[in-house]
Amino acid sequence: MSDAVSALEGRTSQGFATVQEAGLQGMVSLRCDLASKALAKALKELGLSLPAQRRVVAASGRSALWMSPDELLILVPYAEAAATVAALEKALVKEHALVVDVSDARAMFRVIGEKAEQVLTKLCPVDFDALAADEVRRTRAAQVAAALWRSDKDTFSVVCFRSVAGYVMGALEHSARPGSELVAPA
Repeated sequence: MSDAVSALEGRTSQGFATVQEAGLQGMVSLRCDLASKALAKALKELGLSLPAQRRVVAASGRSALWMSPDELLILVPYAEAAATVAALEKALVKEHALVVDVSDARAMFRVIGEKAEQVLTKLCPVDFDALAADEVRRTRAAQVAAALWRSDKDTFSVVCFRSVAGYVMGALEHSARPGSELVAPA
């Protein structure tokens, strides 16, 4: 059996913001009726609650991201992904639900620094001034599908398909090059 490795093995680039591939991250895609009482109970057992539309909730190193009216992305430590799938499948056995470990099919990045928002502004059609602190957005990063949210005051997390991780890293690195900061109009 081979050892798990992240898409870019934790590659980091320093510009006017730091761009880093986040390493191994457990990700579970969950499709079901989000109003299900069984889902609410299962999330509670994970230490989470149901996020509101386009929101993210986080607690104890885990997160639940609202992705669509019937879809959540659950983030857990990589080593817990399989157990999380099993627990959710068991909890939702009587529900019409799909639970899939997508950890190895996705890549996660962090853009860190006071100007992190500028890096993403150049790549994503998102009004960052209107983006709430706990809001997740499905969008495009350059030419590929991505989801992003503000992890803390000066950090954004970005998730994309693993197959385009190199492209996304390159776009983020290019966008964060020193000297390419956005200048406010005079």
